Amino acid sequence: MTDQTWNELLREQLSWHWDTQLRPRLDGLTDAEYFREPVPGCWNVRPRGTGTAPIQGGAGAMTVDFAYPAPEPAPFTTIAWRLAHVVVGGLAMRNAAHFGRTPTDYLSFDYAPTAAGALAQLDAEYAAWQAGVESLGDAGLTRACGDAEGPFAGRPLGSLVLNINRELIHHLAEVCLLRDLYLHTDRSKEN
Repeated sequence: MTDQTWNELLREQLSWHWDTQLRPRLDGLTDAEYFREPVPGCWNVRPRGTGTAPIQGGAGAMTVDFAYPAPEPAPFTTIAWRLAHVVVGGLAMRNAAHFGRTPTDYLSFDYAPTAAGALAQLDAEYAAWQAGVESLGDAGLTRACGDAEGPFAGRPLGSLVLNINRELIHHLAEVCLLRDLYLHTDRSKEN
């Protein structure tokens, strides 16, 4: 029997993966890895005006490629794109909807022009998310998500926390796999 609360258990589910598997694997991420397009037609984070996707979102010098609805099959996405997705769609928008962060979305976010900048954004949004979830206590986990969460609107915030945990573990594992492929791929024919 444990004295842990459900809130602690939910945060620990993510923090254990973050601390032992995910975040250490991102240390040393280079700009070459961050922007690498391993196949033609990738969606990426790009300097403003250089994207070819139907939509290029972003408020700053960089934009993220996407389309709505996404084509079938969706283009392959780079480490930069996947980090942008986690930072904005997974964390920043949820931090804004539930924990007082300045509102943002894919069109208004200021995307990082470097791997180090993206990791700093990831760290900041992750810390805000974990602190926000902690602030809910156990009682807050039962509160309805509200209209900002679409299909989760009437569901308890605890179900959203579980979904975000799954999304972060899933997408950041993809980033780790792309790093592995980068390290084990002959790039002698690239630019």
